[in-house]
Amino acid sequence: MKPDELNTGNIVEFIADIFERRGAESYLGEPVTMSEHMLQGAWLAEQEGAPDELVAAALLHDIGHYTSEFGTYSPDDTEDKHHDEAGGDVLAPFFPPVIVECVRLHVAAKRYLCATDPSYFGKLSPASVHTLSLQGGPMNAEEVAEFRGNPFHEEAVRVRIWDEGGKIADMKTRAFRDYVPMLQGVVKRYAYEKAIPQDL
Repeated sequence: MKPDELNTGNIVEFIADIFERRGAESYLGEPVTMSEHMLQGAWLAEQEGAPDELVAAALLHDIGHYTSEFGTYSPDDTEDKHHDEAGGDVLAPFFPPVIVECVRLHVAAKRYLCATDPSYFGKLSPASVHTLSLQGGPMNAEEVAEFRGNPFHEEAVRVRIWDEGGKIADMKTRAFRDYVPMLQGVVKRYAYEKAIPQDL
């Protein structure tokens, strides 16, 4: 399936295929694979009783590492590759803003927490400490204020905490296929909401 063929009816299956083909790739020096990391985030969200949209955001937060699958990779990408922005971009046509913004902001949320929670830095894995330096380090006061101005910043912080927690070797979680019906439901609801005139 080509990126320009994606629609609300096939986007979830397209993502499922990416997980199944590439999920076993290593995750930035952590003791888990890419798919294990994202599945752990979703599982942690479920354990806290998070709504479907936040479980989906936790599950898909690192989809930007696979932007080549969506035809958006550029050889000019910088070292950090901005997988947060790339992930938000590929999800935006199909998923509601809360999910898209949580994906876009999950790196910023790490920088925000490091600036506002004195204990958070100590919870970062060595690999996460390394990427923090590539991503700009803790936020300054102006960046903190801007982050708090995003209407979904609190949800993004929750996703970030699940993200950091999802790095445990041999943790039992659901399989990606278990989330397909939920993801399809989220996509269909959003498509329906977009189709309703906003002035009604």
